[in-house]
Amino acid sequence: MKKFKVGIIGATGMVGQRFASLLENHPWFEPVLVAASPRSAGKTYEEAVGARWCMPTPMPEKMKDFIVMDATADVEKIASLVDFVFCAVDMKKDEIKALEEKYAKAECPVVSNNSAHRFTADVPMVVPELNAAHTDVIEAQRKRLGTKRGFIAVKSNCSLQSYVPAIYPLDKAGYKVKDVLVCTYQAISGAGKTFETWPDMVDNVIPYIGGEEEKSEQEPLKIWGKVEDGVIKTASEPNFTAQCIRVPVSNGHMGAVFVRFEDKVPSKEEILKIWNEFSAEPQEMELPSAPKQFLHYFTEDNMPQTKLHRDLEGGMAVSIGRLREDTQYDYKFVCLSHNTLRGAAGGAVLLAELLCKQGYMD
Repeated sequence: MKKFKVGIIGATGMVGQRFASLLENHPWFEPVLVAASPRSAGKTYEEAVGARWCMPTPMPEKMKDFIVMDATADVEKIASLVDFVFCAVDMKKDEIKALEEKYAKAECPVVSNNSAHRFTADVPMVVPELNAAHTDVIEAQRKRLGTKRGFIAVKSNCSLQSYVPAIYPLDKAGYKVKDVLVCTYQAISGAGKTFETWPDMVDNVIPYIGGEEEKSEQEPLKIWGKVEDGVIKTASEPNFTAQCIRVPVSNGHMGAVFVRFEDKVPSKEEILKIWNEFSAEPQEMELPSAPKQFLHYFTEDNMPQTKLHRDLEGGMAVSIGRLREDTQYDYKFVCLSHNTLRGAAGGAVLLAELLCKQGYMD
């Protein structure tokens, strides 16, 4: 695999910083530039971030002296210097849509952490282990954009990457999922915050996260959808209902899940077998960021725990526990994933690896 030159758009924010950390020693990807808002442009990356660096490891030495480029004004120049970009900008949705299309039309593929294009019909929204085939829609998107190389691919919302990976394989194994109720307990890093920058979250719970419940209910249906006639046709089922709560945790989103099946209900042993044996394209292709085992089930009643298990397999695995029968639904269980690794930057890096292996970055 050749080394791909990559840029990070929105590099000064929390997800941008996570991209920088993940790319520091990546075997396929070499970061060659960073870009951000006009107020950061012209400074070194170290100067632009300053005391706001919040990763557990130091800023990559090589990137400290990168001169931050203007993410909106320098599109053509950035596109000429890289093979593709990761995008994690903090802008209004319409502005993000326009910016990402501008990069794509400059023949620069965009792998986005942003939500702006998640419901653009010909933009694949991919959890690589679940719906890798949705990248087939890229050719239709290129026709619409008038590009040869340029396109946009996005990852899904961070919260649903804790619980959807546990549900999807059951449905695909022939046990049709009808209804899903989920309550998510989401870390403050999902809001781009730390306890230092958000002291009000210490010893506190906030029962509302703007827009999160809508994403948690609607985005899974695009993952369940199919590519038809150059677009992704969103599925009508399963029915999802969600309640999303902010909790005083630094990293890691947990979901309490209730599932009802259409008619054929699997046994507990069958569910555990499906989870234990599940693997998909990222594992078969041996992608660098892919967990060896995607789904890990814990038999102890008090597992998984956020602090203990969010970093499982480099933060790229999903932890599951407490599977049991329910009095109103068929089953209930809990799930956990690292929201800025599997849920955000790590999931986007894994998506980029998949796209490279599929030949879309050539």
